[in-house]
Amino acid sequence: MADFDPGAFDPLPDEAASFVERYIEEEHGYLSWLGTRVETVERGRVVLSLPFDEKLTNADGQTIHGGVAATLVDTAGGVAQRTTFADPLSGGVATVNLNVNYLRPANGDLRAEADVVRAGGSIGVSDMRVTTGGGSAADAEGGNAPSDDGRREVVVGQGSFRLFRE
Repeated sequence: MADFDPGAFDPLPDEAASFVERYIEEEHGYLSWLGTRVETVERGRVVLSLPFDEKLTNADGQTIHGGVAATLVDTAGGVAQRTTFADPLSGGVATVNLNVNYLRPANGDLRAEADVVRAGGSIGVSDMRVTTGGGSAADAEGGNAPSDDGRREVVVGQGSFRLFRE
């Protein structure tokens, strides 16, 4: 389905993955403040996580604000595009279009996964999804049972990104 083939690339250099982790977790003001963690960085794929924190919730104190999930979707999709560069530490990525579909409330830790669909010369497209470890009995009764690992999909999205290759 996707026309991006990570096998067509050399493995991602360790220093690139380490840079992404350090930058997001320690140096980026907003993402660091949120508590964003990098789980996976490889060619064409990124996984970020965010622990539940009441400071990120709506007025109910239980569900995470949709803007937090959108931030994870956008960040994961853009970083995944960067992994397609010959040198992921050079150039840049800017969001052109972001589509975020909220499926159900997020009320636990979040995990955002992004996969590159296409990485062209100047535009790339990524598919993203966010799952949560939380969930209510009403979700399960409504046919929204968790996956085998207990996570529920709460957001799906797709982004187009301008690629500034050096």
